[in-house]
Amino acid sequence: MNTSIARPYDIHSLEQKVNNKVALQEELGWTPEPKRAMVCLPTGISEKLGGELLKEVLPGLLMLPIEIVILGKGSSSYGAYITEIAKKHQHRVAIINNDEGSVRKMFAAADMSLFLAESVTMPELQESLRYGTIPVCPANKILTSYDPNQESGEAFVFEKMSPWLCFAAIVRALETYRFPFDWRTIQKHCMEKIA
Repeated sequence: MNTSIARPYDIHSLEQKVNNKVALQEELGWTPEPKRAMVCLPTGISEKLGGELLKEVLPGLLMLPIEIVILGKGSSSYGAYITEIAKKHQHRVAIINNDEGSVRKMFAAADMSLFLAESVTMPELQESLRYGTIPVCPANKILTSYDPNQESGEAFVFEKMSPWLCFAAIVRALETYRFPFDWRTIQKHCMEKIA
């Protein structure tokens, strides 16, 4: 498999990121929809990685106009659960192979990364920032929640491990995603954070 992303980009050419989304949509057999938000779960799913929280928020997520790509790693019980969901919603939920090339394509394609457990020490959080894939994650000491009034922040954080607060953070991110200029600003903040 080709491990390179469809269209390399950096902080000065973020408009190219969407080409990676279209390429992944086509690879997954989905209709190319460049404007549809793509959410990735880059850590895989297990009890420790927020599996129960995912089960609580997933019915709500599936009602939103988004596509979901989940890294295929974690515990077998959650793997079976996610496989069933992906079969039922194969037009917009996919499990991504846990290999370097697939992971790079996922980060390059996705608009946001959903973390359902403490993420500060996770290398996947650094990769999200590097690729301008905006984190939706539990509150931590590294990232600040986007403030539209100040145009500051590089994530959408939720204060407690609550399905309601997690879902609200995702909805906030999706509302902001509708404004390309604001979204690009947050992507730049992400990439500057690790520069």
